Amino acid sequence: MAKEQKTNAMRILEKNKIPYELITYECDEFIDGLHTAEKTGAPVVQSFKTLVAQGKSREYYVFVIPIAEEVQLKTAAKAVGEKSVEMIHVKDINKITGYIRGGCSPVGMKKQYKTIIHSSARKYNEIYISGGKLGTTIRLSPLALQSLVKAEFADIVV
Repeated sequence: MAKEQKTNAMRILEKNKIPYELITYECDEFIDGLHTAEKTGAPVVQSFKTLVAQGKSREYYVFVIPIAEEVQLKTAAKAVGEKSVEMIHVKDINKITGYIRGGCSPVGMKKQYKTIIHSSARKYNEIYISGGKLGTTIRLSPLALQSLVKAEFADIVV
């Protein structure tokens, strides 16, 4: 039996003794969060995607929002103390985060960027985020995630 190859996200969660459940699914190319939730059986309202934006200051920011929502850039900028933020280009995801599109986790990026988790995550005991590569989802406590990545909660969706 092939050994599961751990991602940075999994290694960091284990190193910090944060309980999580790894859910794997068949996937060899990018699929959106709604299709991922469908494949894994994860509740859509508890499934979150990881977006990366850059502010006027040239700093990068991570926004963890429900998969069925869109980030409100003005509100997101205000949440991180910027005048404005813009989503990074898809081609830059790997260079900035170390992850690929569809496998970008808020845990284990190349650098720890300021992170905002949508406030709805606090309503749940567990949320679902990317496991750090295509075909992986991690179920964990949103409060554990917040503590680990030193995130703040804010209402940042349209």
